[in-house]
Amino acid sequence: MAATPDIFDISSIDLDARIAGPDELKALLAQRGTFEMLDGIVHRDTEAGIIVGFKDIRADDWWAPDHIPERALFPGVLMIEAAAQLCSYDYKLHQPENATKFLGFGGANGTRFRGTVEPEGRMYFVSKVNRIRRSLFSYFSQGFYNGKRVFESEILGVILE
Repeated sequence: MAATPDIFDISSIDLDARIAGPDELKALLAQRGTFEMLDGIVHRDTEAGIIVGFKDIRADDWWAPDHIPERALFPGVLMIEAAAQLCSYDYKLHQPENATKFLGFGGANGTRFRGTVEPEGRMYFVSKVNRIRRSLFSYFSQGFYNGKRVFESEILGVILE
């Protein structure tokens, strides 16, 4: 399957800017501890439906010693989780009446991994709104590491009451 085009050119923004950090993320996301997969948000364009966040990939991360011994690789399933958290955060900003509701992972479509992610570095996640409804959402998401797209997926989420 051929790669889709980049949904946003991250080189067009200041990647060192931080418009939201851990406190803002925790205010809207339920994940804690080892499952906090985002370290910050660097860009959000509500008109274009684009949000850009990041995760610092470190050699001392909890998954690194075991996936894979002697060559730590950031697991693809955690890339999906990071993208889902980014989409959930953005959805709750779009739907403030749902900000306190619990969002569940509804699925991932067209997921592809196109490269490896090894410590140390920063992985950027870009998500673009595909569809937002009162109780569900769909975003196209891509992940970039060292200037290369390494992940893409459509992320689906749903309110679980």
